[in-house]
Amino acid sequence: MRCSAVTTVTGLEWLAAYANTLRFRTALREDMTTDKDEPPTSPSKRPTIADVARLAGVSKGSVSHVFNDRSDIGVSTRLRILAAAEELGWRPNAAAIALSRARAMSIGLIMSRSPELLSSDPFFPELLAGIEQVLAPKGYALLLHMVSDEGPNERQAYKRLAEAGRVDGVLLTDSRVDDPRYLLVTELNLPAIIIGRVDGKTSIPWVDDPQQDEVVAESVTHLISLGHRRIAYVSGPDRYVHGHRRREAFESALRSHSLRSEATISADFTAAGGAKATSEILESASPTAIIYANDVMAVAGMGVAQERGLNIPADLSIIGFDDEPLARWTRPALTTVRYHIQAQGAIAATALLRLLDGETFEYLATPRNELIIRESTAAAPS
Repeated sequence: MRCSAVTTVTGLEWLAAYANTLRFRTALREDMTTDKDEPPTSPSKRPTIADVARLAGVSKGSVSHVFNDRSDIGVSTRLRILAAAEELGWRPNAAAIALSRARAMSIGLIMSRSPELLSSDPFFPELLAGIEQVLAPKGYALLLHMVSDEGPNERQAYKRLAEAGRVDGVLLTDSRVDDPRYLLVTELNLPAIIIGRVDGKTSIPWVDDPQQDEVVAESVTHLISLGHRRIAYVSGPDRYVHGHRRREAFESALRSHSLRSEATISADFTAAGGAKATSEILESASPTAIIYANDVMAVAGMGVAQERGLNIPADLSIIGFDDEPLARWTRPALTTVRYHIQAQGAIAATALLRLLDGETFEYLATPRNELIIRESTAAAPS
C-alpha cells in the first residue's frame, strides 16, 4: 500500500467537522426484508430502521445510505436521520455490517509495554478512551493484545491476527527506531495507522503533532528565561522514536543557547524509573532544573528531590510531559507539556476507518502540543 496523496488536517478541525456524526455513522447495513409499515416503538420494543425512517420522514434506503457513509444524501437530510436515530436510541446490528461488508468489525492493538508501566501510566487509558470514542458508535470492537517482548512473541501475535482474519486493521503505538512492524504488517496485508512520529520512510500513514519537537524547545527556553543554565533531562527509552527525538530536541535547544546538558539519563517511563534517574542525577550533578519525558517520572522525581530536602521550585524546577490529570494536583502543581492523548486516539481510529474505506493520505495532524506553566518552575536559585 502506497499513499499517493497527502492530506493534512488538524485534529481539532477533524474532530469538529465530524462531531455530529462520530456517534452515529457506523458504516453498517441493516437487513431490509420488509417494506411493510410497522407501528411506532414502545418501551418494550427495540426500535427498527423503519422507525427511524418514519420519524425522519425518509425511506429506509436513505437511512441505510447514511449509516453506510454514502455521499448521495444531502446534509440536512443526513442530520435529520442522525437526530432521529439518536432520539430512538437505534443502532444497526454489528453482525449485519460484518456480513454485508465481509469485515471482522474489529481493530487490533498489540502492546508490548511492561505490566508495571501499563498499570501506572494514565497515558494508556486516555489513549484507549479516544480510540473507543470512535470505534464503539460505529459497531467496531477493539481487540487489545498484550505481549511480553518486542521480538518473536509480538511478531506471532500480528501473524495470528492476520491469518485468522480477526481484525480489519491495526493501530501501531510506540514507534521504534528501525521498527520491524512496518514491514511486517505490509507483508501480512494488514491496514495500519501509526500513532506517533515515524522513523525513516514508510507508506503507512501516521497521526501526531508534526511540530512536537518545538514544544520541547519551548520548555528549554522557558527555563532559560528564568535564569537556569544547569538543566538536566530524563528521557524515555532511546529505542522509541519519540524518546530519541525529544532528547535530540532538548540538546539542540540547549546548543542554540550555547549550553550543554547538565546530565541526561534514559529511563523507562515508570515512577520507579523516574525516581532512580533523579537520584542518579542529583548524586552526580547539580542541576537547577530537570525536564522529564512524562508526568509519571516527573512526579516521582519531585518526590525524590523533596526527600533530599530540596524545595520545588526554589531549589529545583521541574517540567513534565503529557499533562495527565494528576499534574495539576501535585504540590506544587506541575509545569508540563499538554499532549492531547485522547484526541490522538480518536484521530488514529478515524484515520484507520478512512483507510479501510479506500482513502489515501500520508498523515493526519493532531492538536498542537502546548507548554502549560504552573508552579513547579521558578527563577533559578542564585
